[in-house]
Parts: sequence; structure tokens; C-alpha cells
Amino acid sequence: MKRVLLLATGGTIATQKTAQGLVPQLTSQQLLSCIPEIESLCHVDTLQLFNLDSTNLSPAHWIAIAQAIREHYAQYDSFVISHGTDTMAYTAAALSYLIQGGTKPIVLTGAQQSIGNRETDARRNLYDAFLYAVSNCAWGVTIVFNGQVILGTRARKMRSKSYNAFASIGYPEIALIRDQKVFSILPKPALSPEPVFSLSLNPNLFVLKLIPGIRADIFRLLQPAYDAIILEGFGVGGVPYYANQDFAQAVGQWVATGKPLIMTTQVTYEGSDMSIYQVGHIIKEKYGIVEAYDMTLEAVVTKTMWLLGQGLDQNGFRDRFYQPIQHDILRPE
Repeated sequence: MKRVLLLATGGTIATQKTAQGLVPQLTSQQLLSCIPEIESLCHVDTLQLFNLDSTNLSPAHWIAIAQAIREHYAQYDSFVISHGTDTMAYTAAALSYLIQGGTKPIVLTGAQQSIGNRETDARRNLYDAFLYAVSNCAWGVTIVFNGQVILGTRARKMRSKSYNAFASIGYPEIALIRDQKVFSILPKPALSPEPVFSLSLNPNLFVLKLIPGIRADIFRLLQPAYDAIILEGFGVGGVPYYANQDFAQAVGQWVATGKPLIMTTQVTYEGSDMSIYQVGHIIKEKYGIVEAYDMTLEAVVTKTMWLLGQGLDQNGFRDRFYQPIQHDILRPE
């Protein structure tokens, strides 16, 4: 029987009602006690890392989760992480960069309702997470939710209340779970036997969402405080190119400082392609900004934090950003 470590971090799945609203309070052992069927799947040990609403999780918590997995990696066959849904996609993406390779699956799950509620998705999701974690087709960092198995670099929360909260963006789900059976969709890739842990992040970046009429001096205001900007442009990657070119020049001035500027899109599906329209093409060609193409924002954010933590120069950052990790980026030919 396989050995699985449950790392509990809090989230809605572990909440109880208080006078101030729902608060994570249930322990990892209490979660497991609600699903005795898991005992027939594997031997489970638990580790209560923290008990927080996922809104309160930060990059420091992602590193703590990765460190805990590194410390226990030799003793277990796989790892399940119970987590709040609001920032689960960020954590899953971050762990995909902090823990690369290795044959042991790392599975995140949670719920839209507390496991103590009569009508809840928590029991199914947690059981499915263990079911997938011990299956022979399991690999990588994934989110298991509502019967879907989604790569950590491809997951996004799309609904705030419904049970089908997550979607796989720009890449197929790698498996489905139906009637307590795992159906593999994509074959398990060749994996290095030992993972590479890279437990350094620099969270000092800013996500700038463009709006019509945005002022160019925003870059000057941000420049002293941040080490990178992720620019959420319009459509396939449109950036304002005014007649006086103030905005384009501000982009160029940021790039000239040696700090990365990564272009992504506000549109959820189908990604960016700055070569299509003049409003993207000119700025990319002139200033050589990094383009995220079909990456999720969660992956762009966490990959940028990870690469900033490596202390790379601008060219090194660009080269490493474009190297796919767990299918996070698909660039057009």
C-alpha cells in the first residue's frame, strides 16, 4: 500500500462558522475523519502546515510547502495538499517551478464548501485527490477538482461558487475521475527520477492591467519599487501607441533599466500574439519585451518570481522564461 502525506493549509474545506464569517479551523486529522474510505486506498500521514484562508497565503507559504515536501520526499510515494480555492492556482503554478521533475505526484485540492456541510463538494474532491495520487498514471503538480485533473501551470479558478470552479487553460486536462475511477487522457511523460528543488522566489513584481486612457507615467512611479512588470494588454497583446508615443517610450525606458517587462493578455483563452497588430508589433520589435503567449497569469506571475529569484540578467531571464516547464508555455512556430 502506498504512503501519502497530506499537507493541510486551511481553506474553505476546513472552515467553520464564526461571528465574523467562515474561518479555517478544522485540522488535517479532522478532514480525514470525514472520509474513512481513504484508508482503503493508502497509508496516510498528516502535516498541518498552517490553517489559513488562501487569500492570506503568500510566496513565503509556497516555499514552506515546497520545503516540507523536500524534507519528507524520501518517505512517501505522493503528496496531497488541502488548500483554499481562491489562490490554489497560484500555489500549484509556484510549486511547478519550485519542485521540478521527480516521479512522485503532488496533488492540490480543496472545496467550495466546508467538509462539515451536508451539501458539499469537499468529500468527493479530497477522496479524488488521494485516488489520483496513488494511481499509476499520476505525475507532476496538479489540481484535482470536480473530477478534473489539471496541470498546475494550466489551472485557473473561473467560478466563485459553483463546484466546477476550475478550468484547464490552453491545454487539455491530463485525466478525469468518474465513478471513483481515474481515466488518463494524456500519457505520463518520461520523468527524471529525482526532483530539483529551487526554493527561492522574488515576489517584488507588479501586475499592471491596461485600461483605455492609462497614463504613461505609471512606469516612472513603479520603477523605484518593483523589479519586474507583467503587463496585461488588450486582445492578442495590444499596447497603446499614441500619436505622441509617450506610452511606448515609457515601456522602452522601463526595459532600458534592465528590469524584465512581460507582456500577457487580459483575455483568458487563446493567448497573445503581438505580431498581429501594429499596436503590439511595434513595441515588441523595438524594445524586445518578453511575451507570455498562451500562459496563464498565475503561471506568468509565479515563473517571474522564480526567475527573479535566480538573479538572472535580462537576456538570461528571457531565455529561461521561454523554456517550457510542465507545459506552461506553447509558443507559435
